[in-house]
Amino acid sequence: MTNNKMTAGELQSSLALALIFFLRMFGLFLILPVFVLYAETLPDATPTLIGLALGCYGLTQALFQIPFGMVSDRIGRKPVIAAGLLIFMLGSVIAGSADSIFIIILGRALQGTGAIAAAIMALAADLTRDTQRSKAMALIGISIGFAFALAFIAGPALNPLIGVPGLFYLGAGLAVLAIITLYTLVPTPDKYHHHAYQDELAGNLLPILVDKKLLRLYLSIFILHMILMASFVVIPLTLRDLAGVVPDNHWQIYLPVLVISALIMLPFLILGERYNKTGLFFYGAVLLMILAQSGLYIWHMSVTSIIIVLILFFLAFNYLEATLPALITKAAPLSKKGTALGIYSTSQFIGTFTGGLAGGYLYDHFGLESIFIFGGIVSIIWLSALLIMQNPLDHKKL
Repeated sequence: MTNNKMTAGELQSSLALALIFFLRMFGLFLILPVFVLYAETLPDATPTLIGLALGCYGLTQALFQIPFGMVSDRIGRKPVIAAGLLIFMLGSVIAGSADSIFIIILGRALQGTGAIAAAIMALAADLTRDTQRSKAMALIGISIGFAFALAFIAGPALNPLIGVPGLFYLGAGLAVLAIITLYTLVPTPDKYHHHAYQDELAGNLLPILVDKKLLRLYLSIFILHMILMASFVVIPLTLRDLAGVVPDNHWQIYLPVLVISALIMLPFLILGERYNKTGLFFYGAVLLMILAQSGLYIWHMSVTSIIIVLILFFLAFNYLEATLPALITKAAPLSKKGTALGIYSTSQFIGTFTGGLAGGYLYDHFGLESIFIFGGIVSIIWLSALLIMQNPLDHKKL
């Protein structure tokens, strides 16, 4: 056996943990492309409250992920992961049975409270050698991307059959399946690795918070998920009300958009790594996001134009989502990787919350197009900040 290959046990553990992540994230993402169309029929629903319902899980996830990780150091990973999945299941059932927007907000907040990301990452570290850990994390990252893409197709396709309440109940069922996977396919480690980032919470986080390379990446994941959530407060409405696509057929829009954007993205991922152009392509993806938001503002009245612009949007989003975790691990000092990833994840979740709330508020007070203006302006600020903070002599690296 060579050190550059995973053992059978490491591969099984990594795939099983990736499956658990997939099941949870798939259940979470299922409602994103259809929720707004459903929520507007609920009593007391306003665009602001609908945006809050979409994004509030990000806030609770940001608040609870580190405490869950710390508790897992004390009582074990599996009980904490199972408890988080049970909380997610409870939140899904509450949201599925809700008859008002306020109960859905409660359910979504509970979904986020079951914040198991840190505990799963820690368990992956417990079950793999140092030399294989990045492969385990990569498998988990791929599972999240696949869950996101599949949910955007499955959500609109299943919605006519089971409705949004049914999608919430499906999420609850997937949580049960994840618990079964946890106890049947994931070994229990002989010992737990204590992770340095938890100790550092009581120490000096300032250097890792203000490091310029890392700060650019924290800012990037925050803005990326803020734009995503804000955009999907209105993209389903744009397809239905302006492009004339009935909601039952929205999956026919998302399927080609996601497939084409993925096929275009893959060569850039490969070439960026091979020729050390990831930083250049990264800036290009942010520029593409500016173009996508501008396109959604200008050309949102026909199916063809929306498809073209959404391909640009998801090409930018998927490239950035795929490259950011690797850039974090490369930029962070070896002894601070856990801390950097914790801050990165928290930035992502807060971006999700902020985007949902901002998108709902803007739509409520300024109309649909205001969200695309917001996304474009934020993307311009994003690119400007990256360029200002970048050392011009270090243009090949982010």
